[in-house]
Amino acid sequence: MSRTSILMKENVKKKDTNIDLQESDINVLIESASRVIAPLWPISTFAARNPWMGLEKQSFEQVAGWLKNTRDIDIYPSASMILSAKSKGEIDEAFVKMGLQRWLDSHSFNVPRDVAEQFCHAALKLDPLPSNLLSSHKLEKLVEEFSGLNTDSIENSSMQPISSHIENQDGERLVNILDHHVIKWCKLYLDDSQAGWTMPNREEGFYSAWQRLIQYDPALSKNQRKSFKDWPKEAHTAIKKALSALEIPGSEVQTYLEGHLLSLPGWAGMILWRSQQSSHERSLLTEYLAVRISMEWALIKPYLPLTNQRSEKKVSITPLLASWIHWGDLSIEEWSNMPPAKQNEYLSFAYSFDEKLCRKLWLEAWEQTHTDRLSQKILSKQRETNGKKYALAQLAFCIDVRSEPFRRQLEKEGPFETIGIAGFFGLPIATSELGSKHSHASLPVILKPQHKIKEFVDEDVLEKYQQRKQAVNSLSNTFKTMKQNVLASLLLPELSGPWLSLQMVARSFVPRRADRFMRNLHETWLRKPNTKLLLNHVHNTEAEIPVGFSEEEKVNYARQALKMMGLTENFASLVVICGHGSQSTNNPYAAALDCGACGGAAGGFNARVLAALCNLPEVREELSSEGIEIPEDTVFVAAEHKTTVDELHWIYVPELSEAAQDAFDRIEAIMPKVSQNANAERLAQLPNFQSKLINPKAEAHRFAEDWSEIRPEWGLARNAAFIIGQRELTQDCDLEGRAFLHNYDWKQDESGDLLANIIAGPGTVTQWINLQYYASTVAPHYYGSGNKATQTVTAGLGVMQGNASDLLAGLPWQSVMQSDHEAYHSPLRLLIVIQAPSEFVERLLKNDSAFREKVQNGWVRLASVDPEGRWENW
Repeated sequence: MSRTSILMKENVKKKDTNIDLQESDINVLIESASRVIAPLWPISTFAARNPWMGLEKQSFEQVAGWLKNTRDIDIYPSASMILSAKSKGEIDEAFVKMGLQRWLDSHSFNVPRDVAEQFCHAALKLDPLPSNLLSSHKLEKLVEEFSGLNTDSIENSSMQPISSHIENQDGERLVNILDHHVIKWCKLYLDDSQAGWTMPNREEGFYSAWQRLIQYDPALSKNQRKSFKDWPKEAHTAIKKALSALEIPGSEVQTYLEGHLLSLPGWAGMILWRSQQSSHERSLLTEYLAVRISMEWALIKPYLPLTNQRSEKKVSITPLLASWIHWGDLSIEEWSNMPPAKQNEYLSFAYSFDEKLCRKLWLEAWEQTHTDRLSQKILSKQRETNGKKYALAQLAFCIDVRSEPFRRQLEKEGPFETIGIAGFFGLPIATSELGSKHSHASLPVILKPQHKIKEFVDEDVLEKYQQRKQAVNSLSNTFKTMKQNVLASLLLPELSGPWLSLQMVARSFVPRRADRFMRNLHETWLRKPNTKLLLNHVHNTEAEIPVGFSEEEKVNYARQALKMMGLTENFASLVVICGHGSQSTNNPYAAALDCGACGGAAGGFNARVLAALCNLPEVREELSSEGIEIPEDTVFVAAEHKTTVDELHWIYVPELSEAAQDAFDRIEAIMPKVSQNANAERLAQLPNFQSKLINPKAEAHRFAEDWSEIRPEWGLARNAAFIIGQRELTQDCDLEGRAFLHNYDWKQDESGDLLANIIAGPGTVTQWINLQYYASTVAPHYYGSGNKATQTVTAGLGVMQGNASDLLAGLPWQSVMQSDHEAYHSPLRLLIVIQAPSEFVERLLKNDSAFREKVQNGWVRLASVDPEGRWENW
């Protein structure tokens, strides 16, 4: 069965209850069903995720209709968001009218064009139908007299589990009880060292551990526990048996599995992610579904046999008829005098031109307005550009939207050239910091590390540092152990109370001083020494991935990064590789404010590695033989852009040449002003910030250091465009921190490989970030994570609202909303702008079928700027 027929199927009424499925069949069905959810990384390694990444073979409009019909989830912006954007002047109504005309031209209805246009224009005002009209006796009478609508009178069959249609004696739906049980078992199995006692038999797998314990679960009744006594020991067999007992038709098994996955998409997404990480948990999603459907069977068993399992939603005539009376300006008498065939045509038209379609047209107009204004801004500035100028220093920043205002302020203060590149700088590495036995990936989550890079120092220095670090870790572990021990926990408040009370008072009333004191105390005690990087390849057969680089790999990664930056000639005396990171206190979403692509890894380490590679004489010599001539007095240094405070922190500065030292001193001199201006611009967007009364730098540090601050920064909110081109294209443009900027020179990319790599890597990541923010804004109850102030960190993995909610997958309310009623993020699908000849874009679309699908199906928007400065929307 095709994917489209599964998602968009209509009126399936088969009675085939044969569940003759082999294990391989179930595996295939589960793998296909898993496309309706997305992997969810732990919040400590937060990575932006596109919640619809598995559905991009359908159009955005199709998926929106499917979600609305099957789960009542609306992924178009609400009427209030649209009207608010309209009032702010963000939507040109001319584009709404143009969109309406295109829709009318592409459909044929037996309704006069002028009547149809009048109806549509009234509906597009997004005024709700009056409640007194919908409940009027005259309208009810007309609906009763109507013989029936000659259209698809039944909407999509419900994908929800059968338990969602059954209530217990207390009036509670069984699906809610089922979810509560499943959440409990997921927390137990997935717990990441937060609980003091781990789940028994956890090493045997989720289903086996559950199957052993479920017979003793006091939350179930005696009969329910007894029903699991002879339940299958294999997950596949359990799924087959439960589906058969629930009489799920064989043709609807995948659809039914999809419904269960969508019931708790957060926990299911975490299970899916875990199943992709290691071979011994590869069947974890199957085990999850076995647990869930088995428990559903146990809850439903007293109600078997079931009748009318599938609830089918019939089209309601009342709002359709009311819409013609309210928006079509028809009287009840005029309607009554219409022939039945004409009434049917009018209702069919109203059924097609519903509120969802109205909001679709408004969204497209909103996006087109943004595209139109961005093109005007870029092309007008482009005409004023006189080519490249002398650069005292070149600074490479991550494409992150938060870099754009900082780069703009930096360029205003002197002859500095800024460059945009993906913030892992093309280095597929895992980092191992000094004294750590573990490493963490420092690259986008869509890639896997190929090398491990370690910090090192002399043995005597390392030993002293590890002793100090061990003392800190021992204190922390002792506190945790006492807290989880029955007897020791009684003594713990007496021992820790005075210190923790003092800390609480200090952090509450003098947060900046308290945070600075704690940080200085920590750094003074640890006194991390100056480290070196182990860049040379170390032969180790036990290591999962190689440690260090071979000589050839050093050159390859340096060459690749320089080409991606477009920096192969005209080197300045100082080249600064700038990673980025964030700083906040008491924030579960701290990792989300670091790199949105790299699982919460800051980019400073990668910046240091690349700068060190580019300074190696052997690397420069090899690059020189290939035509990339780096001057002798050019020095690469590394820094990190702290986005919460808009400061540049140096992390690797080798011995500088005289010219490089002059450039370095100049940057140091202007940095306070750059930081001040960038903070003033950024903080002005935060609620309740009074720029005339508060010092921007001091306030930025307060946001970062105050443990009660729920919005330390806006993060990547309002992101809307990904611009791939030379800096001259956007230089001096105020892009309002809404654009990802990646350097690209089509003249150096004859084969198109560079552009293809940018689209496949950073292009995918920016789309994920964009749709993560989009989903968290338009459907916060399903794709967001609610109020940050009421979240509970659970199982060391993520957050819930309360103690038994879904594992919340998206961004908190404070990351996308200005207030309870006003959105800050504009939910626009990403606009990708490519500066290149049209044939480059045509070749890209021809060769990259996945990207072509995204464009054609409305998941991203695409435009290009050709060498003559002409803008083209694709």
